[in-house]
Amino acid sequence: MESRNPVFSRRGFSRDNGYAGFNAAPQAGGPAVGTQQGNPYAQPVGNPYAQNPYAQQGLQQGAPPQAPATTGRMTMDDVVARTATTLGTVVLTAVLSWLLLPVDANNINKSYGIAVGAGLIAFVLAMVQSFKRRPAPALILSYAAFEGVFLGVISSAVSTYIGDGVVAQAVLGTMAVFAGVLVAYKAGWIRVNRRFYGFVMAAALGFVLLMVVNLLFTVFGGGDGLGFRSGPLGIVFGVIGILLGACFLALDFKQVEDGVAYGAPREEAWLAAFGLTMTLVWIYMEFLRLLSILNSD
Repeated sequence: MESRNPVFSRRGFSRDNGYAGFNAAPQAGGPAVGTQQGNPYAQPVGNPYAQNPYAQQGLQQGAPPQAPATTGRMTMDDVVARTATTLGTVVLTAVLSWLLLPVDANNINKSYGIAVGAGLIAFVLAMVQSFKRRPAPALILSYAAFEGVFLGVISSAVSTYIGDGVVAQAVLGTMAVFAGVLVAYKAGWIRVNRRFYGFVMAAALGFVLLMVVNLLFTVFGGGDGLGFRSGPLGIVFGVIGILLGACFLALDFKQVEDGVAYGAPREEAWLAAFGLTMTLVWIYMEFLRLLSILNSD
């Protein structure tokens, strides 16, 4: 697939009660969601676990809730550390593959073959993790390593045949989008709710279907397929791809925020790192493709 982020329907930490990020976030110092106002020990109305998937199970009716556990819970530091480890693995293997798998007249077929194989393995590993109930650090880091090999060879090819500065521009563009979305999200300019989630999912599904159709026409019909990834249309779809990646970043930030607020298990920080890494890879690939079109003859 040309832009790989298969976790379209797995945003958020809740596996059994929907997307945790689209429920009411807990408010510090305020009454518990769904409780009778004025009585902190009242039984929550309805299903309290639909609001917090990590709420303590097995409370006896009429009994005061126990204090939330403070150990083994995900923190922002956990997310930063796991994300740095995952992204660091991508960068390290990308640099090594750039150096060890040169894209030149003598090695181009070998390098491309290894890159395609690594990309397919990364895609399979990402799909396996996407449908697992729990994050597997070894699986996530393996995905990052194979993804890095793919990105390193592709980036080397773009640098060799398109332009020396394209890769650096794509990296800077990815960092700028990340910083911009983070600032907009923290400032409240982006509101992630069910409507936003539904719009992004529908747009992403349509985008991927169009890219798959274009790829099929390219494989069986030759040329540029329907022209969605080259020329003026390629520029338009490149911009759309970057915007979709920015929307997924907002979903990732909401996922992290809710996981910390609801007291998600510490291991879920790996899931946050996985989602952020995939989204950043998506944005980088779209930038690389867009800049390649703009700089090609």
